[in-house]
Amino acid sequence: MFKVQDASPDQSAPGCLALRGKGNGGLHGAIQGYRDQKKLNQIQTKELHIGLQKSSTFNVVRARGDLEKRLNRQGITVTWSEFTSGPPLLEALAAGKVDVGETGDAPVIFAQAKNAPVVYFGQSQPNPEAVSLLVPQGSPIRTLADLKGKKVAYARGSSAVLLVVNALTKGGLKLSDITSVYLQPPDARVAFESGKIDAWAVWDPFYAAAEVGGSARVLVNGRGFTSFRLYFLANSNFAAANPSLLPILIKDLRAAGQWALQDPKRSAEFLSGVTKVPIQVLQVSEARRLGRYQVSPIQSGGIKDQQKVADTFARLKLIPEPIRVNDIVVNVGY
Repeated sequence: MFKVQDASPDQSAPGCLALRGKGNGGLHGAIQGYRDQKKLNQIQTKELHIGLQKSSTFNVVRARGDLEKRLNRQGITVTWSEFTSGPPLLEALAAGKVDVGETGDAPVIFAQAKNAPVVYFGQSQPNPEAVSLLVPQGSPIRTLADLKGKKVAYARGSSAVLLVVNALTKGGLKLSDITSVYLQPPDARVAFESGKIDAWAVWDPFYAAAEVGGSARVLVNGRGFTSFRLYFLANSNFAAANPSLLPILIKDLRAAGQWALQDPKRSAEFLSGVTKVPIQVLQVSEARRLGRYQVSPIQSGGIKDQQKVADTFARLKLIPEPIRVNDIVVNVGY
């Protein structure tokens, strides 16, 4: 793709998509046609297709409606597609079926390892309390070491992967010591409640739903195992053709997050109609969704966290070779 030597803020004008360093191919080559300020401030698209999940900050953006009003005035329509987890969203993003989206940490690492045409442009603050490794209320599993030989469900390639591998390491175990059961959250909940799996690694609001339903006990949450940030991503070709759009998205995501943080109970009620998640579940998840609502352009802290994930996955042979996260980072000059 391209190389970025330093992703810290620079003096680029707002609306510019800045590259820090040299490279070739992919986004770097596409952006070279936007050398002058006038072209850098262009937005070519007439439609913005956003991918989101139940856990997405984009849900607040969608519900508030400010982004759509702003872009509609510029002749741009906004469409939305919901995904059950990060991996299918990343697949759609790489294929150009959606233009931008957000996922947790692991899906982007797996996508980059496959040379998917995606770039980072934003991040949230850490929020490890919003992901958990659950066991049934009556389970004999009390420690991480007790997971040996057990069936543990999680979505393949999702942000739950990092929690699972790091929790197993702390318990003196490896992935090969458990039976991994790859299920998307809705299917995993059915398997969990019917006793077909022994443990389930999942994030909010699915985590909160299991708690509220009374069927789950937290073995560990993400503290000490994962930063559990959100990352905001764009298809590389879309980012190159529409560099001024990314700062607009960051601004709206930040405003939506600040609005949600002001009153979590209000945001739970507000989001229930959009996500179809019960209010009592969202009241639990919104109360602990503090870091994920604090949005900024991609920064060094987020990049360092992602590089740790990439290095862990390379060491465990979950990806075929080491990758450099900085190679797919853009500075939007926010």
